Amino acid sequence: MSAPLPVGVIGVGALGRHHARHLATLDGVKLVGVYDANTETAERVGAEVGAPAMSGVDTLLGQVKAVSIAVPTSLHAEVGLRALERGVAVLMEKPLAATLAEADALVAAAAQAGVVLHVGQIERYNRAVRAALPAVENPRYIEVERIAPYSPRGTDVSVVLDLMIHDLDLLLALTGSPEVTDVRGIGAAVLSSHLDMVNARLELPGGTVASITASRIGRQRVRRVRIYQDTGYLTLDLASGHATFLRVRPSWKRGTGTSLEEVVEEIVLEAPEGDALRLELTEFVRAVRGERHRGVTGVEGRAALDLALRVGAVVRPA
Repeated sequence: MSAPLPVGVIGVGALGRHHARHLATLDGVKLVGVYDANTETAERVGAEVGAPAMSGVDTLLGQVKAVSIAVPTSLHAEVGLRALERGVAVLMEKPLAATLAEADALVAAAAQAGVVLHVGQIERYNRAVRAALPAVENPRYIEVERIAPYSPRGTDVSVVLDLMIHDLDLLLALTGSPEVTDVRGIGAAVLSSHLDMVNARLELPGGTVASITASRIGRQRVRRVRIYQDTGYLTLDLASGHATFLRVRPSWKRGTGTSLEEVVEEIVLEAPEGDALRLELTEFVRAVRGERHRGVTGVEGRAALDLALRVGAVVRPA
C-alpha cells in the first residue's frame, strides 16, 4: 500500500475551509497543514480539521506534494507559481488567474515542473451534469440561468469571473468545442464596482447558440441548464442535482402525434450521489498519483478564463 499523499491548503476562508475539511478525511491523503494570511482563521480551521496552522506559505510548501489554493483571484498567479516552481501540484480555485498572461504563466510553470495543475470548476462534478453528459448529443441551443443572492464575497471581480465562468466551462465541456465564434453581452454594475448581472449570447462552430445569464443580486438561488438537441430536450437543476430528458420517441414520425406524450418520453437521468467538492479533490489526488482522472486541467481552466474575459470585454451597459 502506497504512503499517504502529503497535501496542504492555502487560504482557508469561506471556500478553503471546505477543501481542508474534505482533504482531512480523504483516503490516501494526509493533510499536513493549512495556511491563511489571517492567523486566527488558520488556527481555527486547523483545529477543526486536526491539522496545524503553518507560519508561512513556504513552510507549508516544503512539506507537501500537492496543495489546494483558495486565495483571492488577484493572488492566484503569485501563490500558484510559488508552489509549481517548487514542484508542488496545484488545485487552483476558479478562475485559474486574473489575466490570460497569468494563466499562461501557471500552465507553463506546471509543464516545466512536470506537475499537475487543476482548476476548481466544481460544476463539472455536479450530479445533474454527470447524469446528463452521456445523453448530450450535438446540442443546438443551450440556455443557462445562474442567480445568487448578494454577498460581498467574490465582488472583487465581475459576476462573469465569479459565477458565469462555471457555465462557460460547462458550455465548452458539453459541446466539446475548442472555440466560440461570436460573443455578445449586456450587463450592469448594481451593488458593486464590477458587473453584477450579465446576459451573454455565444455562438459556436456549426451554429450552436448559448444564452447564459448570471446574477448575484437575486433573492433566490437558481442554477438551471436547458439543452435542446435533435434527440430531445434536457433540463438540469444544478441546485438539486436532478436531470430529466424529454427524448423523442424512436417510433415517432415527424408531423404525427396529437400530444407531447406521443412525441417524447420523459427519462429521469441518474448518477451516483457524491459531494461535488469531494469528487473534485479525489480526481486531483488521482492525477497527482498518476492515475486516470476526470479533473479539469489548467489548459481547460485557461480556456474558460479566456471565454470569460471575452464576455466581460464585450458587455455593454444595460
